[in-house]
Amino acid sequence: MSAIYRYAFRNCPWLILGLVILNWKTPNAQAEQFVLFDVTFTFTKQDADNSKPSPSHYYVRDKLMNAARPQDWTSPIDYRNGTAHVRLEVLEKPAGNEPTTWSVCYIPNKGRDKGYGCFNTPVYKTTGVFEQDIPMTKFWQNDAIVWEQGIKEMHLVIKDNSGGSGHAHKRPDHEHFFPTKVRMTVIQVSAGSKYNPDLLPVPPQK
Repeated sequence: MSAIYRYAFRNCPWLILGLVILNWKTPNAQAEQFVLFDVTFTFTKQDADNSKPSPSHYYVRDKLMNAARPQDWTSPIDYRNGTAHVRLEVLEKPAGNEPTTWSVCYIPNKGRDKGYGCFNTPVYKTTGVFEQDIPMTKFWQNDAIVWEQGIKEMHLVIKDNSGGSGHAHKRPDHEHFFPTKVRMTVIQVSAGSKYNPDLLPVPPQK
């Protein structure tokens, strides 16, 4: 212990306590949320029919994922019990105002039971920006993921609003869903924190 700290400990114990609290809080304050992915893409009926291994899926993998995402989502920062903020910007959509949504599925490095979990974006009928906060402990099969082992990739599935099996490519009126162009961003917010829109990435200049 340096002479300065010995002096502070003897004469100003409140200063030592303040330094401890500051050092404890600072990492969390700097890492209360992170961008999991931010993708802009056009999706056609042909893309949906031919996506592998599953139709109607857009796969967010490798460089499309944030390489700095945590390996453990429970510690030292608790994202598992936080929220996911999804921002869906629908840039192009066919005419007809057909209700549309996307299932956003977490594919973990290690799962249990069915091994993945999903939430849905807001249902939309037109172009525009649609946002929602989703509790990480509330969405479908969220407990089928071993959050301590992290997330490998994400699957985005375009659907109608009929339920989980309403894949858009199966619809006889698929022209109401394709082609479409969207920008989707998912920001993970730690437990006890609130989404800060200042973290939203600035789209690249065209």
